[in-house]
Amino acid sequence: MTAPIASPAMLELRGLAKSFELHQQHDTRLDVLDDIDLTLHAGECVVLSGPSGAGKSTLLRVIYANYRSSHGAVRVRHDGHWLDLAEATPHQVLEVRRRTLGYVSQFLRVIPRVPALDIVAEPLIGAGISVEEARQRAGALLRRLNVPERLWALPPGTFSGGEQQRVNIARGLIVHRPLLLLDEPTASLDAENRQVVAQLLEEARHAGAAVLGIFHDEDMRDRVATRLFPMRPMAPA
Repeated sequence: MTAPIASPAMLELRGLAKSFELHQQHDTRLDVLDDIDLTLHAGECVVLSGPSGAGKSTLLRVIYANYRSSHGAVRVRHDGHWLDLAEATPHQVLEVRRRTLGYVSQFLRVIPRVPALDIVAEPLIGAGISVEEARQRAGALLRRLNVPERLWALPPGTFSGGEQQRVNIARGLIVHRPLLLLDEPTASLDAENRQVVAQLLEEARHAGAAVLGIFHDEDMRDRVATRLFPMRPMAPA
C-alpha cells in the first residue's frame, strides 16, 4: 500500500446504519450496517475488507443513494459544499451523480442497440463535450483496456463477461469525478487488464479523486489500496 495524500475530505460517513424490513417474512428486520464512521480524502483509495455478508456492497449502495440509510449521515463534498445524501432530494442526488460521484459495479447494464463506443462516450457528451471528441476519447480508453476495435460499433450484449466489464469500467472512468465507488470492478478480468485498471485508478487518484472500493483479488487490493477499512457481519439480533 502507498501512503495517502494529505488533502481535503471528500466523503464523511457518521453513525451510518442500514436495516431491511422483510415484509414477506413476518416483517423480520435484517440489520446490515450499524454505526459506520469513515472519512475519505482526495487522493486516497480506501478498500473495504471483510468476509462475504459484511455489508460492503450495501455500504456502497447507501452512499450512492440506491438505498436510503436507516440512520446517520452520508456527507459528500459537492461543488465545494457538504451535502448529506441521506437527506438529499432526488434532483440533488442526480446532480451529485452527474458531476461528483461515480459508481462502477461488477456488471454492465446493457443498453439495447447502442454501440459500445457510444455507451462509453455518453457521459462525456452529457458533460458538454462534442460528439466527435467524446468518441475519440472513448476509443482511446477502450483501446487502452484492450477492447478490440472491431467491437466498438456493436452493442455489448453479446460480448464476453470480461469485454462487457471493460466497457463498464471505461464508461465509469471516462469523466473525471472527485469521488469514485467501485464494487468489484475487476472480478471478471484477467491479470493484464487488472493491471490496466490499477494504472487508471492510480492516475485518477493523482488527479485528485477519492476512491472507495471492494476488491476481492488480494494482488489488486494490495496494488491500489492506500488503506483498508475492515468490516464484519453484524451479529443476529
